[in-house]
Amino acid sequence: MWFLYILTWIALLVQLCVATLSIAAGLYYLAELVEEYSVMTAKIIKYLIYITIAIHLCIIVFEDFSLYMTIGGLAGCVAHLFLLQDFPYFYLTSPAFVSSIALLLVNHYMAFAHFSTVWYPFQEVLAYFTMCLWLVPFVFFVSLSANENVLPTTSVIMEQDDSDVVSNYFRKNKKKMGLLSFLKTAQDSVLPQRMRKQF
Repeated sequence: MWFLYILTWIALLVQLCVATLSIAAGLYYLAELVEEYSVMTAKIIKYLIYITIAIHLCIIVFEDFSLYMTIGGLAGCVAHLFLLQDFPYFYLTSPAFVSSIALLLVNHYMAFAHFSTVWYPFQEVLAYFTMCLWLVPFVFFVSLSANENVLPTTSVIMEQDDSDVVSNYFRKNKKKMGLLSFLKTAQDSVLPQRMRKQF
């Protein structure tokens, strides 16, 4: 009987490793798609925000939620719309970014306060958190790497030397900080490098 118990824990560890690798591979693939199709991603994010607004309006009409919580959710959606104006670029000090993060935290606090006082089945609580609080921020998180490979435009401030816009852009942006570059760095450090044959 003890052998099956130990085997259960080993199987749980293997399942956790497989699930983690699957999530990482999925995030890597989504980040590649976002980089390739940034205009389409912006449209998808806009539609997701509109769907979230519609869900909040339906919650106001059909459910007995706190009015402050649903208005806070709608304010968060408006902040996400303002954040979408500069897509695929994200400026951490912009009022849209700061307000969307602040409203996300406030909305989480109000949702936890509401669901701790009024009992709902776990599936309904998870549905609210997934559709109203986590969906749009998760898509924004995945799209953080979209601005890494966007071609430079003439709005990039050039230095005083005679280099062209592209060379100046790549010289200034040597360090990439997006999700895709993080996953590539993790891939390079975890997986062994294959040796190529020298002919």
